[in-house]
Amino acid sequence: MMFIPRVIPCLLLHQGGLVKTIRFKNPRYIGDPINTVRIFNEKEVDELIILDIDATVKNKEPDYGVIENIVSEAFMPVCYGGGITSIEQIRRLFWVGVEKVSISSAAIANPSLIEDAARQFGSQSIVVTLDITKTLLKRQYQVVTHNATKKTGLDPIKTAMLMEKSGAGELVINNVDRDGTMAGYDLEYIKEITDSVGIPVIALGGAGSLNDIKDVVIKSGASAAAAGSLFIYYGRLKAVLINYPDQRQLQQLFGVGVYE
Repeated sequence: MMFIPRVIPCLLLHQGGLVKTIRFKNPRYIGDPINTVRIFNEKEVDELIILDIDATVKNKEPDYGVIENIVSEAFMPVCYGGGITSIEQIRRLFWVGVEKVSISSAAIANPSLIEDAARQFGSQSIVVTLDITKTLLKRQYQVVTHNATKKTGLDPIKTAMLMEKSGAGELVINNVDRDGTMAGYDLEYIKEITDSVGIPVIALGGAGSLNDIKDVVIKSGASAAAAGSLFIYYGRLKAVLINYPDQRQLQQLFGVGVYE
């Protein structure tokens, strides 16, 4: 049976509002998270990723009140990331209604956190996000943490394999170099990662059109595609307009039968 791959808006929280970055820099205010989630409800989005870009850098834990307010408005499952360093925080996030947690910097610093979390809550609810950027010579990728302010020197493919072994149920591969550029995903590199692991890979960073989303799924083997700018901006001048393809558009995009 044919199915439509997941197409996931990714929203960035910064000082209580939603922003969009370019290569993780210069956050531009987009709007109120509650209003945005309500629009995505109307557009029947099937999943959301919400990342607090301040929490880890400022060594703060998740803002549970803000998260609960957002999640309580969402008709779709929400994956939250930002500032997560402990089992207790994960438990509390699930308590306020988050469906999945995305762990990034803490997963690199302490892979045993992923093991413990997967054991307690199940792999299906534990996502590891790897922020990747090319080295100065632009020859190979490395993993970066703390909103791309700290270089680890770690190879993303080996790290992805370690996270799978540690119990992660999904991986988000977030390309810092392509964030906000709308220049397309790095299809070759996503393919290298999907060929190296057996768990679902969500590609993030670079989507500029629905065809980019189709390509990363069909050509690179990603299980899902996430995007920010594509679902927030409209037109060459990047006017803020929350948008999302309807079911028919997604069916046509992936060649799934369209029924009246």
